[in-house]
Amino acid sequence: MATLRTLPKAAALGLVAVAACSLFYTEIDSYPCPPAGTTLRYGNFGATFMDSHCQSCHGSQSIDRQGAPGEFIFDTVEQIQRHRARIFVRSAADNNSMPPGPDDPTAEERRQLAEWLACGAP
Repeated sequence: MATLRTLPKAAALGLVAVAACSLFYTEIDSYPCPPAGTTLRYGNFGATFMDSHCQSCHGSQSIDRQGAPGEFIFDTVEQIQRHRARIFVRSAADNNSMPPGPDDPTAEERRQLAEWLACGAP
């Protein structure tokens, strides 16, 4: 089995970089729902956000899912609620690994997504 000492220097640095990146994301539990709740709802925010930024890969009718795992389908609010912690760490607040571009959500849209998901994605 290879260790960091037996790997070429570039490969070892790459492994360390990948491992470090996975440590730096904001989790849904560290972003509480505001005390007064949220005015964001599936009908006035969630559906539009998901349609604009997620459905091209995570819709059940998507022709080219770009490698999106089959269990991550976001057609309904119930499906989104079931995966909201995962969606959060990939796309909400300061997390920005999804979508992969080029039409990424704005920082404000990511903040709203964080609030909506933290409040249960009502």
